[in-house]
Amino acid sequence: MAYYRPRGFQSIPPVIKNLLIINVLMWFAQITFKDQFTYALALHHPENAAFGIWQLITYMFLHAPPPAIFHILFNMFALWMFGSALEQLWGGKRFLMFYMICGIGAGIIQLLTYKIESMIMMNQLIEAGLPTSQYEEAKMVLTRGVTLGASGAVMGVFAAFAYLFPNTPMIIFPFPIPIKAKYVMIGLMALDLFSGINPRYSSGVAHFAHIGGAIIGFILVMTMNRNNRRTFY
Repeated sequence: MAYYRPRGFQSIPPVIKNLLIINVLMWFAQITFKDQFTYALALHHPENAAFGIWQLITYMFLHAPPPAIFHILFNMFALWMFGSALEQLWGGKRFLMFYMICGIGAGIIQLLTYKIESMIMMNQLIEAGLPTSQYEEAKMVLTRGVTLGASGAVMGVFAAFAYLFPNTPMIIFPFPIPIKAKYVMIGLMALDLFSGINPRYSSGVAHFAHIGGAIIGFILVMTMNRNNRRTFY
């Protein structure tokens, strides 16, 4: 099977529909309860006192508040577009497990990225002879970063879609010609990798969480396809 044609919004599968509703409700909760709500549920640096293991789940249901509305719109559109095909193929229970594993895995990759970045920057500061007081202050600044959004899980979903429907044509702005899903996936991974290792181009995006979600999605779908099983739990 190489192509997939979406059936429209009237045929949204139940798990996708509930995920869309939960994400939208959480977004309105962020607007209502402001920064304190988001801060408690977003994924923190592992050395930050605000870090909690539950954040590996809750972070993927949060998005940037207004005026950054395109964050949630893009993620939810992609979830519907590519996730619907997977849920129709696998069933709701299997798709939900896949989605959650990709999101949690993306969060773990982001935590590892936080840790590695902190170690590299701290070593650079130590080698530069930074006074102890400034070293501790710099360490506090480095651990303040937070991650939120469904992008890691959605990248896992798109990775599975590209694996199962590799030749599906897609129109990607600003390119005027259709591009096959497999090439779009390769391009996204290359862009995330470039931006991830060049922080000045990252624009505050957790690129390695995207990469982590996609890699886990690939591993899961390849394992499922190789064994030709109806379930993987």
